Amino acid sequence: MTARSIAPSIVLVCVLAAVLASGTNAGARRQGPKPVPDPAQGDGGVSAFYTWDKQVPATPGRLLRQEPLPEILLLENASKGLRVLYTSTDGVGGKTPIAASGAMFVPKGPAPAGGWPIIAWAHGTTGVADVCAPSWAPRSKRDTDYLKAWLAQGYAVVAADYQGLGTPGGHPWMSVRSEGWSVLDSVRAALGAFPQLANAVVIVGQSQGAHAALSAALLARAYAPAINVKSTVATGVPGPQSFARLARQGSSTVLLLMLYRAMAVDPAFRPSDYLTEAGQPLFEAAGRTCPQPGAPPVAVETLFRKMPEDLIASAAEAYPTLRFDHPVLIGAGLDDKSVLAEEQYSIAVDACRTGSTIETHYYAGKDHGGTVSASLVHSVPFVKKTLAGETVTGNCASVGPPPRN
Repeated sequence: MTARSIAPSIVLVCVLAAVLASGTNAGARRQGPKPVPDPAQGDGGVSAFYTWDKQVPATPGRLLRQEPLPEILLLENASKGLRVLYTSTDGVGGKTPIAASGAMFVPKGPAPAGGWPIIAWAHGTTGVADVCAPSWAPRSKRDTDYLKAWLAQGYAVVAADYQGLGTPGGHPWMSVRSEGWSVLDSVRAALGAFPQLANAVVIVGQSQGAHAALSAALLARAYAPAINVKSTVATGVPGPQSFARLARQGSSTVLLLMLYRAMAVDPAFRPSDYLTEAGQPLFEAAGRTCPQPGAPPVAVETLFRKMPEDLIASAAEAYPTLRFDHPVLIGAGLDDKSVLAEEQYSIAVDACRTGSTIETHYYAGKDHGGTVSASLVHSVPFVKKTLAGETVTGNCASVGPPPRN
């Protein structure tokens, strides 16, 4: 073979390698359309920062712009906080480049040699309206205290909003690729733009965020192989059965979120086919406001002509596999009524059966929200061990079903 014939081959190999490294197929290399807000999908109420005014660049995980967070959104243990807009991939179709938003927080003090390790934070359900994006609206005290704890330990925090929260387009609530890719691309964008960060990443999430964290952990190798994921920590871990159970028990919040998810996934979906005359304005209000803890539930018969069993059957996407290539910590509150400890134990068992390294812990007297900070007693040493490269054996062989209260 001559030198002239070798050169094109080398070029072809390089091109193929670049396509594979992007985590998407060749069709995704085209630019995405200019985003157009859709109020019916919950868009609006946020600043112009969230709407990219050009075609979206084809490369996922690229920082588009940044701005300082307002003081009300800053975290006490951070030296600075930024709102970020970055490129990702539409998790519904799997090809189209989109813009996604999030926030980044850097600890106080000088960066360690090699940079700050990263906590990739995946938040719990905040709603579907743009104004519910955590980079726009104040975080709960629970989440604020939790992220402050990680910052105090010397970790930078990169916090995705997820596809369609803050940015134009619907939010495909509890969708594996939409959540997972948003999380992974927030990390890629941060690593590419901020040299003070280290490519040593721990994915952490609660509730919907636990679903997003496990999704990101499972998708990382194929979609973003350059990210060095050391471990994952997930509390209040839901499976498809968790939200289906809540829906059948009459959770109006879950039922409304399912309608918006269906609309984000299928443009032809008509929520009005399911809603009563009284339910229609309640559904529309859910696209402008954020669910408030403790708000009185709305009777199912007020919302729906009939129970949407077809939607309930797919209330949350199932994980594509439970085979993890790094250690995972699962924390379950024994008083969790949203995602039962038994449901989380079932996920841990299924992951253990694949040969994954799983460390499961139960927290007596802790409900869905209380488990978050309670888990720090185990997750902090767990994360330190994985970042240090120490062996984590998990407790698959010894952990049993959650004790009954």
